[in-house]
Amino acid sequence: MPTQSSQPATIASPAAEDVTRVAVSTVIFTLRRTDAADCPALALPLVRRTRDPYDDRWALPGGWLDITESLDAAAARTLGETTGLAPSYLEQLYAFGAVDRSPTRVVSIVYWALLRPDDASAGLRDQDGYDPENVAWFAVDDLPHLAFDHNEIIDYALWRLRNKVGYSRIAHGLLADEFTLADLREVYESILGRRLDPANFRRQVEGSGTLLPTDRFRTGNHRPARLYRYNHEVALADLGPLARRSPRRSPS
Repeated sequence: MPTQSSQPATIASPAAEDVTRVAVSTVIFTLRRTDAADCPALALPLVRRTRDPYDDRWALPGGWLDITESLDAAAARTLGETTGLAPSYLEQLYAFGAVDRSPTRVVSIVYWALLRPDDASAGLRDQDGYDPENVAWFAVDDLPHLAFDHNEIIDYALWRLRNKVGYSRIAHGLLADEFTLADLREVYESILGRRLDPANFRRQVEGSGTLLPTDRFRTGNHRPARLYRYNHEVALADLGPLARRSPRRSPS
């Protein structure tokens, strides 16, 4: 009768090509004004890859998830390391895990973020490990063919932003600390890609409870326009129970 071996069974280690790795990437939107357009346009930073696969192709900023950090922490870290940018709002978007999206098995946890124009106006700042020649701004409606499935990811993030702006206060994540109602309307128009009626827009936002009027005005060629600030007692977006466990950043 055969006897059972007292030695534990040996489990073969998976080959490198059989290991699934987790990456974290971020689609970070801001508004950038050009001389050729009346309204500012949505734009995002991309990073030029310097190695295979897709060497010299533009891609979303991101990197590998460290075993010791949370997803939120990884998103903030990789964004800072690749672009030097710190967003005013950061939220998890989706997990992209198609088998053929990369030569090796990679699942990407993607975040989308908002950056206020005053934070983006200075450009992408230098810091250790960051090469400014390999980071650039692109308009969302004029993107090159990107590495991996990053064009698809940006399309989904833009769809989410346009849907969310209709039922949340997320547009305020693209504004300075103080702004006019015309500034706020421009943000909505840039995101939605269409003009809004100024009178109807004023009635809606003034009755929303999200704006606090200041005693300051912006002067110029037209009549003075009152400056407002965001009511920080109102969250930019309702995250339900997740807000207690994993709070997102909002403009200070």
